[in-house]
Amino acid sequence: MKRTSVLGVLIAAGAVSVTVAAYQQKPATPNVVEVEKLKDNFFLLKGGGGNTAVFVQADGITVVDTKLPGWGQPILAKIKELSNKPITRIINSHTHGDHVSGNVDFPATVDVVAHENTAANMIKMIPNSSAADQTVPAQTIFQANNGRGLAKRTFKDRMTLGSGADEIDLYYFGRGHTNGDAWIVFPSLRIVHAADIFSGKNLPLLDTNNGGSGVLIGDTLSKAHSSLKNVDVVITGHSTPMTMNDLREYAEFNRDFRETVRAGKKAGKTADEIAKSYTIPAKYAGYVLGPPTRLGLNVKAVWDELK
Repeated sequence: MKRTSVLGVLIAAGAVSVTVAAYQQKPATPNVVEVEKLKDNFFLLKGGGGNTAVFVQADGITVVDTKLPGWGQPILAKIKELSNKPITRIINSHTHGDHVSGNVDFPATVDVVAHENTAANMIKMIPNSSAADQTVPAQTIFQANNGRGLAKRTFKDRMTLGSGADEIDLYYFGRGHTNGDAWIVFPSLRIVHAADIFSGKNLPLLDTNNGGSGVLIGDTLSKAHSSLKNVDVVITGHSTPMTMNDLREYAEFNRDFRETVRAGKKAGKTADEIAKSYTIPAKYAGYVLGPPTRLGLNVKAVWDELK
């Protein structure tokens, strides 16, 4: 092997080691949680993975998603600054490590709720289908903590928690980002947390290992848009809060992407050929492709799924 080839292998190996080490070692600097106040009793916590929601209720606090490993304690510390009420519930939107890993740092008495498919996926913690695209721990953090933080209650299509001003409605509209994407609605506040099935105005991560579907995601998003009433604010997985009109447009964006792949496949093009020729339609101003590998992975996922 030539010296340049050996050097390239060593560099690549080093890069992999650094990625693995990031999950095995605690960061040298503190994990800083940023707060955005959406209502007097509702806050968005940013940093360290997916957007975390904090709903301060009459008798306690509900938290939606708990970020990456090592971010549970910073979340708890920040919540103490917002309210002295106890945390009584965690709702996990889906299975990915940047949304569930902080669960293990919360008191064991906290009720953990998730869709039934997400609960099963959390036990397995299958790495997503594009680990180079979005790093998710391949080893379950829950096994390392004797099952602490796993879902205690599940739902299939709908569940209501609490009543009146404290009511939370959970919905499942179908496959998309994974096969267990929960929509968490706070009726009294007119807010829904969509998490990573609407991560932002970008191509979604399609986690086919955990039941995600590039063919169905647009339809699932449309069903959510048509079914959810009296909602003004949509919390995204990794971007800023958006509107129901943004959700409608994002559904169209994903359906258009599916039809582009379908047309290309029907014309005899390979997935690679379709990806190389794809550009975001002009009508979706402000949209981005996402990480470098995302386009190719999504085209291949839809191409493989189409009959």
